[in-house]
Amino acid sequence: MLESYKIIDKKVILRMRGKIYDTSEELIDGGVFREILHRAIWQLVEKKSILIRIFENDSPGEEDIAVLVNTLKRLTKNTAEEVQKLYPKSAQFFKHPSLFSDFVEFIYNFWRGFERYVLCDSIEGDSIDQRPYRAFNDTVGTLAQLMRKTYRDIEENLTGTHPRVYRQVEAGAAFGSISIPVNTDYPDGTFGKLKSIQVIRQVMMNPPLILEPKMNKRTGSFVKIDVNPLSTIQLNSDEWICYPARVGHLIIHVYIHEKFYELGFTLCNLFDIADDDEVERQPDGVYLFGVPGDELDTLAEYPTVFYDDEKNNIMVAACPNRDEFGYFGYLKKMMLTLHNAIKMKQGIMPFHGALMEIILRNGKEATMLLIGDSGAGKSETLEAMRNIGAELISDIIIIADDMGSLEIDDKGNIIGYGTEIGAFLRIDDLKPGYAFGQMDRSIIMSAGQTNARIVLPVTSYENVTKGFTIDYILYANNYEEIDEDHPILERFDNAEKALSVFKEGTVMSKGTTTTTGIVHSYFANIFGPPSYKKLHDAIAERYFKAFFQKSLFVGQMRTRLGMAGYEQEGPEMAAREVLKVIGS
Repeated sequence: MLESYKIIDKKVILRMRGKIYDTSEELIDGGVFREILHRAIWQLVEKKSILIRIFENDSPGEEDIAVLVNTLKRLTKNTAEEVQKLYPKSAQFFKHPSLFSDFVEFIYNFWRGFERYVLCDSIEGDSIDQRPYRAFNDTVGTLAQLMRKTYRDIEENLTGTHPRVYRQVEAGAAFGSISIPVNTDYPDGTFGKLKSIQVIRQVMMNPPLILEPKMNKRTGSFVKIDVNPLSTIQLNSDEWICYPARVGHLIIHVYIHEKFYELGFTLCNLFDIADDDEVERQPDGVYLFGVPGDELDTLAEYPTVFYDDEKNNIMVAACPNRDEFGYFGYLKKMMLTLHNAIKMKQGIMPFHGALMEIILRNGKEATMLLIGDSGAGKSETLEAMRNIGAELISDIIIIADDMGSLEIDDKGNIIGYGTEIGAFLRIDDLKPGYAFGQMDRSIIMSAGQTNARIVLPVTSYENVTKGFTIDYILYANNYEEIDEDHPILERFDNAEKALSVFKEGTVMSKGTTTTTGIVHSYFANIFGPPSYKKLHDAIAERYFKAFFQKSLFVGQMRTRLGMAGYEQEGPEMAAREVLKVIGS
């Protein structure tokens, strides 16, 4: 049975163990329905809506609302005529049946206007995570069916008619999760604050989902500090949940405050969930996303911070829970910053780019890495390649959509790995209709705004971590026009020239952050390398020499994505050129 609930902004969070409501009467009697009803009525009163005229006065009190609740409960089983006979106090609501029907419709839509989360919490000894389908069916599935049934029964008994069209709109939970206590092997001391926070083991979602985060772009930078942020903050474990993410070969425990659940649960479309053995060992990194209060403001000029705990061999990051940080980029990019920092400390080169293996129908294969900043055209060129090369391409295996790492094996081969199983794409730069074609598994954010995004799975964890030998390394140049001296695809003839272009990291900003115009970022990757610049310089010099020693194709690809009028044509022309080179 439902144990507790919270309503935060436009989120309804239901925490429960066992089955949820069994009947419509239990649903209407529940605290969640009562609060939603009160909020809806207050809104109607404030607007002076005609719907409030179902009551005998324009400012209904608690007694009036109690009569309404009893009336609605009876309408789930009885006709309007029967309800009035059985419960005479209900007569006020039936003076204008069509208005009452519109009121019921308003309440139903008011409920559906909230983002809804069902958290199935387990206690010690409970095996809820061993029977996830049953748990989700008993909770999320039951809630959706019961909400629709209750609404339809009331409307049909109120109007005396049956609808000709039944729309199976989602009235239950957008997300459901099963979480349990986990005895993670954390170092002693300040990390003990995390041990009482439940860890997600399964997630259920009902796509397509359209979310409206507080922000639609990111600003500032991720700052490396000398103080463990965990030592300065206090945590209420009831307000948090842990998403244990596989970030490439690393495990990062992401602790999500309830204020940002819509962003935290979106991680299920981007990062695989760690398995049972992985969640028990010490993670490689910890990220607290949504820290209340202003403690983080005292640690750096911009309070998105991370700390390298060298003693315990663990990275710790934190971000405040203010509205200005309510953008998915703050969540995803900090996780990748931690990944990159850890890899650099291992002597491995991280990259900000898209990595794929392209298999042509003529039998030729190539593994290509496109390096570039946000909005450079990496993902867009990949999708263009998939669309225009349908007759040439047998398969495209996505290894990394945004971030990954390179290693040099004992034979000098350059091996590439990814970090994510999903993609976080700008809708504006995709082929028209693409987002709609992926709706059955997508999460869409900030629809209708600048930098509207779609989050969807694009590959498997096996592809991310398998390791592929690299053939092509290209810098994604989105700002230069094409002419005789600036071809679509340009190959560099030495490591020094290549290193210079990649290191300068020039890009035309596409509005994914608050920067505009031509900008430069160190190796097109502000996510970790600038904080370890001396270390990264040495790694990059060694790797670029290795690229040329192995005779890799190292160059730049001009996507022109940052130039007006080339948002689609630019990546398409680049994709054609790449396919021509691979196939030759």
